[in-house]
Order: sequence, then C-alpha cells, then structure tokens
Amino acid sequence: MKFNEYLAKKKKLVDEELAKFLPHEFDSKSLDRFHGSVSFEYDVESLSKALCDPIWDLLDRGGKRWRPALMLLFYELLGGKDDVLKYTVIPEILHNGTLLADDIEDSSELRRGKPCVHKSFGVDVAINAGNSMYFLPFDVVLKSDLDDSTKNKIYELISTEMMKLHSGQALDIWWHKTSKNNVSVDQYCQMCAFKTGTLARLSAKLGVVLANGSVEDQNVLSKFAERVGVAFQIKDDILNIKPSDKWGKDRGDDITEGKMSLLVIRTLDVASDTDKSRLLEILGLHTKDVSLINEAIEIILKYDSVEFVNKFAKDLVEESWLEVSNKYPESSAKTLVGEFASYLIDRDV
Repeated sequence: MKFNEYLAKKKKLVDEELAKFLPHEFDSKSLDRFHGSVSFEYDVESLSKALCDPIWDLLDRGGKRWRPALMLLFYELLGGKDDVLKYTVIPEILHNGTLLADDIEDSSELRRGKPCVHKSFGVDVAINAGNSMYFLPFDVVLKSDLDDSTKNKIYELISTEMMKLHSGQALDIWWHKTSKNNVSVDQYCQMCAFKTGTLARLSAKLGVVLANGSVEDQNVLSKFAERVGVAFQIKDDILNIKPSDKWGKDRGDDITEGKMSLLVIRTLDVASDTDKSRLLEILGLHTKDVSLINEAIEIILKYDSVEFVNKFAKDLVEESWLEVSNKYPESSAKTLVGEFASYLIDRDV
C-alpha cells in the first residue's frame, strides 16, 4: 500500500471517529457525556450553534488528517495491535483548534478555500470554539479504559506540547508584529519546531505511549516527527508565494502579515542592500496591494530562495529519517513512514 492510499483509508476512519466523539448537533445526552449532570437546564440549541456549528464548519472542509495517520503509523511500527482509532481525534481536534486561533491572529480571510470561521461566525464565537478544542481531547483520555499511568502520560504530553506550540506562535506573532529582521535560521527552525512540529511530535509520542514503546523509541520517532513538522512549515512558506487554485488561501498572505519566513531570512542573507531594504519595506507595510506583494515575491525568487529552502527542508527530514531507518527492521509500517516524509515535502497543497 502506498502512503497516499494509507492516508485516504485512515482519513475516512478518523472522520468517523470525530463524528462519534463530537456530534454535529448536541442533545442533552451528548452534553451530559461531556459535563455530567447539571444543576439547572441546558440551552441545547445555543450550545450547538456556538460550539458544534463553528467546529464542524471547519472539520467538514476536510484536511489531510496526516497527524492522526502519523500516530497510527508509529503505533503499528512498534507492533501495536489493539484498536486505538478513538485516540486519533486528539491531535486532529487540537490541530483544528489552533487553526481557528491562527486565522484570527493573522487576520486571514480564507481557510481551505472558504471564509475563515471567525468571518462566518464572529471572532468571539471562533475564539471560544477554538479554546474548547484545546480541552476536548482530555475527555477522550478521561473516558478511556487506559490505566492511570498511561492516562497521566498522555495528560502530561498534551499539556507540555501545547505550551510549546503557544511559544512557537508567540515568536511568529512577535516577529512580524515588530518587523524583527535579524531572525537566524536556527531561531526560525526552533519557532517551527514549537509551532508546527509540536502536533507532529505529539502524534508520534502518542503512538509510542499507546504501544508501550521505550524512551529511546520516543526520542527517535519524536525527533523525526518534529523535523517533518518543520519541513511542513517550510513547504507552507513556499506554497504561500506560488500561484495555485489548490492552496485555499490568498497568495502572498505571508507577505501581507510581514512574516519572517525562511524564504525571507535566506533572501535577506544574500540580497543586495537595495533589494533587502525594499523587501523589508514591503513586509513592514502589511499591504494587501497585489502589485507590492508580487514585487516582494519577485525579490525572493530572484535569489533562488525557493530552491534553497526546499533543499534545506529535504535535508532536514532525510537526516532524521536515517535514524529511524537504521533503528527499526523492515516492515510495511516502516516503508509507509518513509513515504510519509516524501509525501509532505513533495506536496503541492
């Protein structure tokens, strides 16, 4: 089985688990499942419209579901045999919760080809729905039949990784908010490791914990997942400046936001003083003017920055893949893990 076939198969199963866990519309029974008995009376309709509707508005748009697929792959790689599908909702719900917040923080217009949730439901509803998605995964663990030790490991995992994620987002926001122009490559990669690498790393660790893997398993596989997450963000940076109907966002959003992407960092390292000053000037404008956005993109392209960062991302993943490849014996799961890395780096959406 090829990875794209594996992903399509698992995506369907993950979607089914999401629907089992969170209904498209609440009733008293489903609310009791989350809250226990209440002292007074639910307004079921309002809770459905304020939570289920915005959350499912985003979830129903699709998404690749590669994070839960990664969790399952690592579980299988370590010989796991039990049905752990219900735990796939943990990384997927967390991920989509971060998207609701990210779109507000970036003042984005589109997500997966449609108006962002805060554009359709309002900023207040989107923030609250997104926040709830950070806590819903704990319910999966709480209601499970896992032993207390395993539950505690997963609680700790979610808490520590989500703190890292917010540190990464803090860096990303502060850099473009303050037009910081001296970000190093290593600082950028650490930001990505926190921001985008976190949920990949969380998915990997979750698979290891569920399979009762060793500390060494967790270290090797979470490092690989983190590198894949960094490479995924770098690829996002590239796709953001390439014209594509598949992208589902406005081209050059990162220019408008003034983001210090690896493309920009590399260009600033090698550009002439004139081009460097002009690129920084445009980034500082936070403009939506298409001609200015295109001018900034042309400066980036002029210095072959796309080719440079694309190779950088590939090298990053290939280096950590070697550790995985050398540690684990050949298996169908191992082959799929290798294909997974190539899939994310070579994607066009």
